[in-house]
Amino acid sequence: MTKHRTEAYALLAQKHQQSAAQKKMGEIKSGVEALNGLRDENIQTFNDLDAELDALLEGVGIEFDPDDSFVDTEIQALLESNHGDRNAARKISLLEVIELEDESGWSQYLASVECYAYRNDLDLTGDPFSALLTESQRIAIEKRIDEDLTYKNAQCDKYDYMLAGTCGLLAGLVDILFVGVPGKGKIGETADQAMDGVIVNTAKLLGWSGPRAGSDPKASAIGYLERNFKVNYDQTHGNAPGSKGTGGKVKHLTPTNHHVKNLGHSPDLIGLLFSIINQFNNTSTFVDDGRLITIDTDSYELQGNNFPAKVFSGFCNWLGHLASDMGGSSGSSGRGTGIPMPFYSMLQFLNFGSFGQHKDTFAKVAVKVFEQGYDLRHGMALAVPVMIAELFTRMAWSFKQNLYHGKDWSDCIPVGANPELRRMLLVAHGSLCMVDGVDAGLRSGGNMVQFMLRANVLAWARFGFLAIKETRAWYATGSLDIDAANGQLDREYQVLLSRDRTAC
Repeated sequence: MTKHRTEAYALLAQKHQQSAAQKKMGEIKSGVEALNGLRDENIQTFNDLDAELDALLEGVGIEFDPDDSFVDTEIQALLESNHGDRNAARKISLLEVIELEDESGWSQYLASVECYAYRNDLDLTGDPFSALLTESQRIAIEKRIDEDLTYKNAQCDKYDYMLAGTCGLLAGLVDILFVGVPGKGKIGETADQAMDGVIVNTAKLLGWSGPRAGSDPKASAIGYLERNFKVNYDQTHGNAPGSKGTGGKVKHLTPTNHHVKNLGHSPDLIGLLFSIINQFNNTSTFVDDGRLITIDTDSYELQGNNFPAKVFSGFCNWLGHLASDMGGSSGSSGRGTGIPMPFYSMLQFLNFGSFGQHKDTFAKVAVKVFEQGYDLRHGMALAVPVMIAELFTRMAWSFKQNLYHGKDWSDCIPVGANPELRRMLLVAHGSLCMVDGVDAGLRSGGNMVQFMLRANVLAWARFGFLAIKETRAWYATGSLDIDAANGQLDREYQVLLSRDRTAC
């Protein structure tokens, strides 16, 4: 038995004791009430007999001394002879308890519980928690689970769909008018400028003293980061030998795509993992034609006197090198080639399909799209319409709940697993993807690269996630929502912890 179940069985035995004690108290109360009734009946009988005797004696002219106890003794004997059976003592058995010595431990106590259960025919083989609940408690818990912790189908009305669709259309218009292709739209230009500011501020934070007179601050900051955070996996040419190339092992590697092909340049957990591995093993890992390729590099030594220090050094090198590549290299002209969006490099493993004049696979199309500026900076711009659809939909749901349904604002917080809000978000992001897909399809003219350049991959990823979530909720309707239950338990746990801190 687990610890919680044994504790529950102990509680079950204690509940049985409590029930037996209450029953015993009922027997005692019943006995006391019977004795009180018998006493009242005897008193009344005695009073009646005394009145009748007084009347009889008064009728014949006989008087007795009030201090004479003879009559009282005779009457008492008469009462005992007539009602002696009612005065029979009621025997009440002793209450059985769980025996526990002063120095007994938990195991001895559990053994006493098992002995008590055996003597009283108490079943400890079933679920003790259901037996501990009263009927009202069980009903309340079932109601709460049904209302708050169970998957339900959304009950959206026409206004919910109209609001969600409108929010998605507005976000789609923002995507078309202000994002567009990489580096062209207003939001894209703002994102590029913001990334340049991040690079300059990062370099200053790490000791850069600023650009020389007349030099470009961005290029100077990138050069500083490149010099101070060198890595061994920064090859840029497929056919070149040495530290700059792979010696023909990665055929399609160029300076404009090495950030997406080399997994160490991916700003996610996969990139961090391969960066640390490559720095420790003097290797460099690429993806080419859907295959994972690892080459040996020049000798490279991480700083640090022990393994944790070397891992930290590799982590810092990874971050610093990513910062140097976010806005292109120090010598790049124009916008330059940044680093890919998180997990974008994984698209190179989708090595299937035949698109365009050159019959490129989807993996090659993804690389060509990156070469034309579909990088992390453009990802920042793509996130704006997605956030607009998300925030506007949640705001619309909150206002409708308060103004139309009359709920308190405290009940209109747009978080959690509300089924109507979940459905509205799906509709909103679906509308955004519909507008985005139609625009990309019309403007691309059937060219897959141009289609992807204009497509909002973040919007499609968010829509796909919501579609999976809605499908799971529809399939699991009526079953327990584990995530919601865990969230509720976490909140209850935090409440208990706060109470403990207050008590201390």
